[in-house]
Amino acid sequence: MAVLKIPAVYMRGGTSKGVFFNARDLPRDPEQRDRVLLRVLGSPDPYSRQADGMGGASPSTSKVVVVDASSRDDCDVEYRCGQVAIDRPVIDWSANGGSLAVAVGPYAIQQGLVAPREGTTVVRIWQPHPGRWLAAHVEVRGGEVMEDGVFTEDGVPFPAAEVRLDFIDDGSTSLLPTGRVQDTLEIDGVGALPVSLIRTDEATIFVRASDLGLNGREKPDAFNRDAKTLARLETVRIEGAVAMGLMSRARAEKAGAPLPRLVWVAPPMSYKSASGGDIPRDSIDVLARGIADGHMQRGFGTRSAISLAVAAAVPGSVVSQVARTLPGVATRIGHASGVQAAWATVVPKGAGWGLERATVSRTARCLMSGWVHVPAGPGRLC
Repeated sequence: MAVLKIPAVYMRGGTSKGVFFNARDLPRDPEQRDRVLLRVLGSPDPYSRQADGMGGASPSTSKVVVVDASSRDDCDVEYRCGQVAIDRPVIDWSANGGSLAVAVGPYAIQQGLVAPREGTTVVRIWQPHPGRWLAAHVEVRGGEVMEDGVFTEDGVPFPAAEVRLDFIDDGSTSLLPTGRVQDTLEIDGVGALPVSLIRTDEATIFVRASDLGLNGREKPDAFNRDAKTLARLETVRIEGAVAMGLMSRARAEKAGAPLPRLVWVAPPMSYKSASGGDIPRDSIDVLARGIADGHMQRGFGTRSAISLAVAAAVPGSVVSQVARTLPGVATRIGHASGVQAAWATVVPKGAGWGLERATVSRTARCLMSGWVHVPAGPGRLC
């Protein structure tokens, strides 16, 4: 049987995992490349297990990342992240990487795409979608990426070296798709619902937990068994998608439509994390829970943290009215698995606001490096 052997690295970035590739090792033809990557992860799998591939059978572990040397003078590398569908032969290349973005800098150094600098190596990264610069601050010792450390990240069981990731913008893109800091959605069974609609790397609907009859301390396992509440929240996501101009109502109501994330927030309160740990009130600035793909999430990814930090920095938003925040200070987000801090600086843009810089600290680690084996005989690829 013919087999393709392709150099690859399996990496964790934040609370996600994915298979990383150097662009030079993959087919240049996009259609052929996608067929190979689908087979690498074991998709499509009608059993939704990805048993015959590297995928982990969940959205946060069914991803591929392709990194290439950048032709731009102001960047070292560029990367694209593909969200691989588990049960369909589809790779969504509009994904921006989320938590895996933090692993791009360490990967680039480890693969020789960027020369290491003793102490802290700053890797300048270009993200074609949505068209943004990132700067990864990676600790290096003896010419090697430092992975061991004492930085802890809720949702990750072991401490590691901190990687600081800056998302840099020129403030030209409006964060308010409707031009308003707050909007009102009419929701069946709820009535008039005040929301803040924010567009950063992802579209997000922010709402007070109390306006949904929630408290911000919900736990995912029990919450995801409440079909009635989940259906009600999906209605909010549909209305938000239409209000933001992301899609028509007909498209938004179709199964599998890429609806915006919904995040409900509440003032700081003590609570127990999903793992049973005590989260004291004084350790957080806002309670937040989020829903995407029809289910409440266990953690709070990089994109979600940035969106919330941005919303907290925009005067008059739902989040700014609920969160305990100070200018220039990180917003500490109390989510289902623990605490995530994020910084954001916004600047006036016409009658609205634009993003200048956002920063998160996460961890990343190489889990495995070697070759992935891909059956390549007739009918073996998707």
